[in-house]
Amino acid sequence: MYLHCTADSAFLRPQSPLKLVVGSGSSGGFYSPSDPGGVNSSRSWFTYEELIQATDGFSERNLLGEGGFGCVYKGILTDGREVAVKQLKIGGGQGEREFRAEVEIISRVHHRHLVSLVGYCISEHQRLLVYDYVPNNTLHYHLNGRGRPVMDWALRVKVAAGAARGIAYLHEDCHPRIIHRDIKSSNILLDRNFEAQVSDFGLAKLALDSNTHVTTRVMGTFGYMAPEYATSGKLTEKSDVYSFGVVLL
Repeated sequence: MYLHCTADSAFLRPQSPLKLVVGSGSSGGFYSPSDPGGVNSSRSWFTYEELIQATDGFSERNLLGEGGFGCVYKGILTDGREVAVKQLKIGGGQGEREFRAEVEIISRVHHRHLVSLVGYCISEHQRLLVYDYVPNNTLHYHLNGRGRPVMDWALRVKVAAGAARGIAYLHEDCHPRIIHRDIKSSNILLDRNFEAQVSDFGLAKLALDSNTHVTTRVMGTFGYMAPEYATSGKLTEKSDVYSFGVVLL
């Protein structure tokens, strides 16, 4: 299967054109299929020992967050690059599937409003993903964190527009289309300039152009989930649009 991503749709294109980075050996935005294991070889592979060193032994002071998926730690690679290391809980097949899905999808695309995958680690029962570190926490934190100043409207519009560009890129400019399936405020990261980056592709699905929808097991976050998807399991890009609408509320 080939995945092709082009520039932003005209409706959401910012004043300056977005830079599209293509993988090694690629041209015109075409990405070669990854190897049978589901991991694109153009990204870096890390040993578990390297990530232990980068995170100072996964120390608590480097803990950025945790949830049902596992924990995220801040790390510094040997070249000084700051990264976020996502250590997944692999309990049964679901965790393994989410790991494969996230590497398979996010390693194929690059966009200023999507979090960038640096590499991954597979070591016995350990599954880790390494991302560029996004230093300004999540939209959820800035909206709901205790003691946080109220975000003004200009900043809210900037964040919303950035996230919308990232989502539109997945839906309109990637072939096959990518449905994120878990759009929510805690999956929108913010950099120092409050530019949004959509993250967490563990539940994402590829939608072949010949299909009007994808029938799949219902997964996501209640409250953000589109009701027609929750009741029927029929997934479309509109499911992401509904979830994004909840974020805007």
